[in-house]
Amino acid sequence: MDIAIIKPQTEHTETIAAVCAAGWRQTVEGTLSEEYQRENVAFWYNHDRVRQDIRKGAYTHVALADSKIAGVIGGGMTGSDTAEIFMFYVDESYRYKGIGTYLLEALTKDHIKNGAERQWVSVQEGNQRGIPFYESRGFVYQERRVTPTGTDEQQVSLRYARLL
Repeated sequence: MDIAIIKPQTEHTETIAAVCAAGWRQTVEGTLSEEYQRENVAFWYNHDRVRQDIRKGAYTHVALADSKIAGVIGGGMTGSDTAEIFMFYVDESYRYKGIGTYLLEALTKDHIKNGAERQWVSVQEGNQRGIPFYESRGFVYQERRVTPTGTDEQQVSLRYARLL
């Protein structure tokens, strides 16, 4: 499999939206209602929003596996020496093939180039794909955050950080 990490283009909008929506739904499956999942996907991963976010640079890298989008990552600087991973999903059919590692490395290089000394990420509580991935790359648990969803539920995320 030939893998390339590139900057996303607006022509990638539909696939990026699909990969992110499917990945996010998998992380909250069984913990958040179908109603909230539909609302969240409609807000964050509609094509107009994703296209705008690509243009703004919120999605920073995509992985192409044999010319097909296999994953996406986005992040940026949140302080003079602090960076954050905002979104990070790998298509289910391409997981455990090193694509996530390539995407994280590309984003991390950008963060370091921009002066980051610490990198943060939020992971859905119970996400047994994401938590071991981040921990194996030096991220250390910092705190648990509970956020109301607006549908009488709470979304629980775990905050992790690592020194760069």
